[in-house]
Amino acid sequence: MMNQAYLFLLMLMVIGLVAKNQSLIIAIVVLLLLKICGLDGKAFSFIQSKGINWGVTVITIAVLAPIASGQIGFRELLDSMKSPYAWIALASGIAVALIAKNGISLLSSDPQITTALVIGTIAAVALFRGVAVGPLIGAGIAYMAMKIVEWVTHSL
Repeated sequence: MMNQAYLFLLMLMVIGLVAKNQSLIIAIVVLLLLKICGLDGKAFSFIQSKGINWGVTVITIAVLAPIASGQIGFRELLDSMKSPYAWIALASGIAVALIAKNGISLLSSDPQITTALVIGTIAAVALFRGVAVGPLIGAGIAYMAMKIVEWVTHSL
């Protein structure tokens, strides 16, 4: 009998194929291959503990690549600061980084929250062509909301 993990991954594969979401399909294929080859025991816990940091590193490399290639320099930086949209982007970048910082600890400490965040991210990626940075920022937003709820309930 097929175990629950295979069934769940295959269901997600169907969603990925229907939604034509290449990232989701690749992720599922990698996980299925690890599982089929019997490497899932240590590999999954290693990926789970290090994967978010790897993802953040890869995204950071992608964001910094235009600077490293010389496509963006100090002149472009100074020119962009003349736009009010650049200041909005700057503030947004700061806000997201501050919100997400607590998300990392929440993801590692609370499996129930992680499950809900992952399901939400998969739904957004598969159905709405979202980007899978959702668990980290989602965890940060969840952490912030939980702290607000705690503050309100303790204040009453």
